[in-house]
Amino acid sequence: MTNREEQRKGRETAVNAQAALREKAVTVTGLSKSYSGKKVIDNLNLTIRPGQIYGLLGANGAGKSTAVECILGTRRADSGEVRILGMDPVTERRHLFEQVGVQFQEASYPDRIKVRELCEETACLYEKTADYRDLLRQFKLEDKADSMLSQLSGGQKQRLFIILALIPGPKVVFLDELTTGLDTKSRREVWKCLLEMKDKGLSICLVSHFMDEVEMLCDQIGILRDGMFVFEGTVKEAVDNSPYSKLEDAYLWWTQEEENR
Repeated sequence: MTNREEQRKGRETAVNAQAALREKAVTVTGLSKSYSGKKVIDNLNLTIRPGQIYGLLGANGAGKSTAVECILGTRRADSGEVRILGMDPVTERRHLFEQVGVQFQEASYPDRIKVRELCEETACLYEKTADYRDLLRQFKLEDKADSMLSQLSGGQKQRLFIILALIPGPKVVFLDELTTGLDTKSRREVWKCLLEMKDKGLSICLVSHFMDEVEMLCDQIGILRDGMFVFEGTVKEAVDNSPYSKLEDAYLWWTQEEENR
């Protein structure tokens, strides 16, 4: 084989590798993070595909928040590799900024700002955005557009924070306890919206403690205990590989929460 042929083959291999990465919305390989000598995340591996909802589960202190922060690149991992849409979230943050949505908590926003203003300010950060007015209608908040953030109920704020994560029109979104504070009807409405977006190709990483939500939404789940996956697979597989017939019981068995009470 000539040098030119070798170079061409090398380029083709690189292109094929990049194409394979693009088929995976998120890939995490060998991710580890320690604090003061204690491993909080230990050799984590996961894959989220386009149009897939991945549930990240675990008891408080299991490492969920640290895992998400390391995946997003907002916290440096000690070792491992993360790719979001084929890009490194640490070194290629600017390119990823337009394509990844993150649900922030209430403390990130001032109370004395109108819903409309907050949506417009968020949209100004991006070149291309979804129409926030459509999102307000979709999540049943169109009548609150001129309300102050401080005037919203807990459930309304939670829906607004989801909307803000979706304004960039992301390909991947990270949601943390997305239906906390919502009544049953509102939760189901949010689920319906997310499933519709998933059907359009949106990938979602969902951190949740609500097993009914996990059963309704998640294609794959990973259950963390002490920073390691004790289970990864479908909801059905999590139940089938436990001594129980319900996900809530199986989850407690996998995490050993019941034993620690």
